[in-house]
Amino acid sequence: MDGGKVEESVELHQPDIILLDIYLSEYNGLDILKNLQKKHYHIPIIMITAYADVNIAVQAMKLGAFDFLLKPIEMDQLSIVLDKCVRHLRLKLEVDGLQAMFNADNLTREFFGKSRPIGRILNMVEKLAKSDDTTILIDGESGTGKEVFAKYIHQISPRSNKVFISINCGSIPKDLAESELFGHERGAFTGAAQKTKLGKFELANGGTILLDEIGELSLDIQVKLLRVLQERKFYRVGGEREVNVNVRILAATNKSLEEEVKKGTFREDLFYRLNVANITVPPLRERKEDIPALAYSFAQEFAKKFDQNIKGIDDEAVQLLQSNRWKGNVRELRNAMERAIILMDGDVLKEHHFGFLQSSVGDDQKEDSSYVLKIPSEGVKVNVVLKDLILKTLNITRGNQVKAAKVLGLSRSKLRYRMEQLGIEVTKSIQYINNKLFYLHINLIVFHSIG
Repeated sequence: MDGGKVEESVELHQPDIILLDIYLSEYNGLDILKNLQKKHYHIPIIMITAYADVNIAVQAMKLGAFDFLLKPIEMDQLSIVLDKCVRHLRLKLEVDGLQAMFNADNLTREFFGKSRPIGRILNMVEKLAKSDDTTILIDGESGTGKEVFAKYIHQISPRSNKVFISINCGSIPKDLAESELFGHERGAFTGAAQKTKLGKFELANGGTILLDEIGELSLDIQVKLLRVLQERKFYRVGGEREVNVNVRILAATNKSLEEEVKKGTFREDLFYRLNVANITVPPLRERKEDIPALAYSFAQEFAKKFDQNIKGIDDEAVQLLQSNRWKGNVRELRNAMERAIILMDGDVLKEHHFGFLQSSVGDDQKEDSSYVLKIPSEGVKVNVVLKDLILKTLNITRGNQVKAAKVLGLSRSKLRYRMEQLGIEVTKSIQYINNKLFYLHINLIVFHSIG
């Protein structure tokens, strides 16, 4: 193609990915790259050339090229690069949506992710939220985002234009718990000499109150809370007049309240009154599909906070994040992203920026390892085992031989030698790429020289 028509063609076709030759007749592909970056900076541009010039490759990457390929282009190599491009574009679509939500005042359904476990919970949440007074118990491991779900329930409920108040029951000193929840009259106790104090229930009147870590409340406070749930009225500490409130009560816990009931540390009648409806928030390890978009969103949050410029997270880093167990769940992921942003160099987060996660990943993989080699009584040939191992690894990596070699601890050339030796056809992953391109409606455009 004539290099002078490249920009015109880009404007016309609006491609998602561009393959651009370094030499297009009398035009320099690097100059075209500069101009395209100015006008279409969001499009991944892969440079191609017949000349193995390292300086040109370095210059192209500095100018913002997504990658660099040499002619003749090997289909394996092209499929790997296109695969990276597609993942980059998919992540960008998810991140753009999440960024908009982070900048908005209200949460939306998309904020929580697109995994099946989250989808099922959101369907239930949206039905429960329609009622303005149904009590809901939200349980789940620490750090899973129970409070965020509570805020979402409030925001999509009929009470959304009223106040939302969250109180962590575990952080209140036991001797002050009643005053914090229900308020006190002037002079009710030492230190209450100044004025009447309104408790959290009065402050939340008309809106929603979240009692976080409710399992930490003492038994005597549980009795008073049960009355509020049943009658929507209470006495302030030292008060003689009943206070009526119209408030929706949500409760959250990382404990099993049923087990606490058996131990005698939580009232059974209160448990059943709270558990009118129940939502269990899944741990992050059960919704790994949500990790890349969440990680990138947290990265953007902290990049802005620390005045850093970040363009993305590379594939190896994403794989590392998805392989971690995240015992602290979303909260731990957010903390990890903050630490990585502080320590990062360059504008792309790489695997080594998460070196502090390596040990925990390794331990969890050992714990989760369930591989058992079963040898039939009649025996089995080594080549049969090797062939099965390689085929299963290629299936996991979706035909990506570079990744398969890494998983197996082999060089790529050694893997290909073994595949040929065992009669495993060297399949191309271009079909998989095409499937992804079709799924995302990717528009790929190639500008190359003739000959």
